[in-house]
Amino acid sequence: MTVRILVVDDQALVRGGFRTILDSEPGLEVVGEAADGHAAIAAVAEFDPDVVCMDVQMPGMDGLEATRRIVAGGGDRPAVLVLTTFNREDYLFQALEAGASGFLLKNSSPEQLIDAVQVVARGDALLSPDVTRRVIQAVSRSDASAPRAGEAPEGAIPSADPAGSQQSEPAELGTLTEREREVLELLAEGISNGQIAERLFVGEATVKTHVSKVLMKLGLRDRVHAVVYAYEHGVVRPHA
Repeated sequence: MTVRILVVDDQALVRGGFRTILDSEPGLEVVGEAADGHAAIAAVAEFDPDVVCMDVQMPGMDGLEATRRIVAGGGDRPAVLVLTTFNREDYLFQALEAGASGFLLKNSSPEQLIDAVQVVARGDALLSPDVTRRVIQAVSRSDASAPRAGEAPEGAIPSADPAGSQQSEPAELGTLTEREREVLELLAEGISNGQIAERLFVGEATVKTHVSKVLMKLGLRDRVHAVVYAYEHGVVRPHA
């Protein structure tokens, strides 16, 4: 089955470069281009793509607002892969909030671009390793300046549980099985279902089932938000 792609960028040379890379891969086809957010929304209706490669900064309507409107359009909407030269956390978190399925920097390799399109086309979500590190760093900074859920405020005397812990996990984490929690920890590394399957010595379909159950039990939209959740709630810790 061919993955239909819409490329959105205000620079014609960039659109042409992406088209050349993506059209060279069997199973991928660029069916249309757009130079701004308004044109992107119209092109989605015209070409019915499976994936939209979306730039952030464009004249008129930017890529973040266009993503928000495309994702909120209802029905069988395309996955949006946000591509930008700007390695900024505000763009990252706004893109995730808008409903993007992935976030990739434009200085990524052609192979990473092809892989990212294939990942989001399958219904998965993706953060590049560099972007995943920035999520971890941002969560770690906010974590250092604010008490965790269940943690006593500064100056208060915490109540220790029998195990000696001074903070409690969210109740929904307790609903995960041991294997589902292991999957959540691996999701926090930003790796794909295939890589998780290799780590756990199980089939990729089994991993996909576990991921779906993790997202459902924790009330998360996609695996990208599972990364944030895992670090926010101490399931895994940022490496020093």
